[in-house]
Amino acid sequence: MTKKVRKAVFPAAGLGTRFLPATKAQPKEMLPLVDKPIIQYGVEEAVASGCDQIIIVTGRGKSAIEDHFDVSYELEKMLEERGKTDLLKIVRQISDLIHIAYVRQKEALGLGHAVLTARELVGEEPFAVLLADDVIDAKVPCLKQMMDVFNQMQCSVLATQVVEGPGISAYGVLEGKPVPGSNGKLYEVISLVEKPRPEEAPSNLAVIGRYILTPTVFETLADIKAGAGGELQLTDGLRQLLKKEKIYGYVFEGKRHDTGDKLGFLKATVEFALKRADLGGPLREYLKSLKL
Repeated sequence: MTKKVRKAVFPAAGLGTRFLPATKAQPKEMLPLVDKPIIQYGVEEAVASGCDQIIIVTGRGKSAIEDHFDVSYELEKMLEERGKTDLLKIVRQISDLIHIAYVRQKEALGLGHAVLTARELVGEEPFAVLLADDVIDAKVPCLKQMMDVFNQMQCSVLATQVVEGPGISAYGVLEGKPVPGSNGKLYEVISLVEKPRPEEAPSNLAVIGRYILTPTVFETLADIKAGAGGELQLTDGLRQLLKKEKIYGYVFEGKRHDTGDKLGFLKATVEFALKRADLGGPLREYLKSLKL
């Protein structure tokens, strides 16, 4: 029987230290790209891809995420009374988006640990993992592209992109062999290396923040030991998963914005604003006026 991906896990317990002091009192996932929190882009992608259950792994100081996706009776009442129907519709769309469950990661012990924390809510079925920092602008949602691969292969699928030069050392990197007939878009993973030195990278295929995983990964994550910094690394769990099952790397179509990086966040804000009908024209004229 072909298994479908219905659940999407969002690890969101990190401290966001790269954006201090802005993230001292608010989650980095709630930083806005134009007028929408980063994490909402990912949740909307998961919903558009067919997921009907969202699981967000939170920690201390993350209550703003729960509040954002919850009903805000006072705000809705005020908007309704003042006749601001357009804003009321936007606010209600957020809380009506989908059912969201939350699980607490008591300590930020790595991405692998965050995924493992969601084990009971996921159960024995394949699931997606989305890192909110990676905002992907694509005609067909990146996760939907990956689901199409999963539906065919019924194995774990990792989103990958080509990264040239020394920047490859910031990523998990896969060694793989091209799947015949995929036009260089799909690779069967042979091995995975976490943040290799550029000269030691097995390829230029970097793993980015979208995963479709089989429930077997929970077994491998539960068996491995903590790595660097005392953290449980997802890459280590995937490396063990390779001994039991096949994993594929998929070179997705679309543009990825790394909003976990200050410069990447600024670039994404400008590009998303330029695409807006209400902001694009005036912003474009303003940028042209700057003497750079």
